[in-house]
Amino acid sequence: MPKRDIIVVGASAGGVEALKYLVKQLPSELNAAILVVLHFPSDGTSVLPQILNRAKGLPVSHAKNGEVLVPRRIYVAPPDYHLLVKAGYITLVRGPRENSHRPAIDPLFRTAALACRERVIGVVLTGVLDDGTAGLKAVKQLGGVAVVQDPEDAMYPGMPRSAIENVDNIDYILPLAEIPNVLVNLVDMSATAEDDNDCPKGKEVPILPDIEYESNIAELDTTALGQEDKPGIASHYSCPDCGGNLWELQEADLLRFRCRIGHAFSVESLIAKQSHALEDALWVALRALEEKSSLARRMALRMRERNYNLSAERFEAEAQKAEENATLIRNVLLDDSSD
Repeated sequence: MPKRDIIVVGASAGGVEALKYLVKQLPSELNAAILVVLHFPSDGTSVLPQILNRAKGLPVSHAKNGEVLVPRRIYVAPPDYHLLVKAGYITLVRGPRENSHRPAIDPLFRTAALACRERVIGVVLTGVLDDGTAGLKAVKQLGGVAVVQDPEDAMYPGMPRSAIENVDNIDYILPLAEIPNVLVNLVDMSATAEDDNDCPKGKEVPILPDIEYESNIAELDTTALGQEDKPGIASHYSCPDCGGNLWELQEADLLRFRCRIGHAFSVESLIAKQSHALEDALWVALRALEEKSSLARRMALRMRERNYNLSAERFEAEAQKAEENATLIRNVLLDDSSD
């Protein structure tokens, strides 16, 4: 019987401290490969492997494209690349963002589940919003084990809470302090499917077409991109990243959205992205109104100097209207910033 030897871990805000603790507590002889996604700015620099290597446990490094998965190692997704799992090796791709992130947690969990099925242990740690929920759902659907940090124990409870609310039959909901021992015990257990080369496709759980489609589109697979019969139903909403139409993906109570070229959003991440887009538009409008007011005041002064009083009054009225509208927008921005 194959062992559970693929551990995929997702974290966001508060994740560095959680991962430091996790790595420090795991034994160096743990017979599993661990793959980690921590949300980074795409243009940032990740020093997470250096930080985690100070724990003196399992060796940690940034994943490399095409690298063979071996046990007793930790692979960290580098900035601006999705970390994906194939049959026994790693792929790094600059595919479409999911939940506004690249790297994102869902593509790692989803591809690991598709490639390695019952051998996968999915772990969702501290973070805001809900990246990792759809991926953990795929892990469970394809026979893996789901471990979630107790939201009451997490520095940021959003991601763990979302996973608990939307993924059926989570196996373990634990404080961080208890997760390392559970992982050790799970790795020592046999998975339920018969072994079959590097990452067996279990015989008891069928491949779900939507999971396969979403795994392929993370790599901008031409067949998936050209598929006219998209999973889900067309919505009335547009993708905030590219402006294309979004399809609604309904999995039990979990509602998500994905556009033609692969940008994907949970409900919470879509609302957050729309809020950011709205704020950007308000700042642009505020700048335009301030400039209009300034220019109209300048033109009114020039008209007064030339005794063109009617023209001056017209420019002063335009300036006054622009200032009133700018005040309204400024108040909206101030109200939003105080929430």
